[in-house]
Amino acid sequence: MGKKNKQARFAENKLLTNVMQPTREEAISGYHLKGKWRSEIFKNENPVILELGCGKGEYSVGLAQAFPKKNFIGIDIKGARFWFGAKEADEKNLKNVCFLRTQIELIDHFFDTDEVDEIWITFPDPQIKYRRTKHRMTHPDFLDRYKKVLKPDGIIHLKTDSEFLHGYTLGLLQGLGHEIISAHHDIYGAPEYDPETPLLREIKTYYEELFSSKGKTITYIKFRIKR
Repeated sequence: MGKKNKQARFAENKLLTNVMQPTREEAISGYHLKGKWRSEIFKNENPVILELGCGKGEYSVGLAQAFPKKNFIGIDIKGARFWFGAKEADEKNLKNVCFLRTQIELIDHFFDTDEVDEIWITFPDPQIKYRRTKHRMTHPDFLDRYKKVLKPDGIIHLKTDSEFLHGYTLGLLQGLGHEIISAHHDIYGAPEYDPETPLLREIKTYYEELFSSKGKTITYIKFRIKR
């Protein structure tokens, strides 16, 4: 990506009403939308679903189109990437999706207790090296952050091409006693998939298209954090 294009996207993000770009200081000192996303942004009482590490935002936008009675928030630190999704949502006048530029580890500074209904984690960096363990988005430290904002019956979805991350997460969840609702090692090769997520194979991120074209299998886990 050229520097000029990147700067242009940053500038346009500032003008898009569906993009929030708070500073770290604003988050830590008490973000004004914490506990108020439904009332202040979406103007309804519908469920709130987060996509963490949303990349270009195509999954958030796709889910918003498929489920107009739900609210979606794509979260990523790279605003020049999710500009694509924010721009598309703006052009299509989608009022049930927005984007938040921040680091995932600050999630509990942006959302109140029980404010979130579901979380999607789509194709995160598996952080294979041992010294990067704590950066894995299904590490216990991250699960604790998710638990703070999720409703007691809240669901987490993990979709990844990484067999390593899939296996690591399954083992971790089992070891900690969390509820594994469903797990698939190859959602395109399996004869069936989770009936509660009928668009699991229909909506694809940029990275999913890329990995699938290279012959990588796409895995999926749906789970609930033990209280």
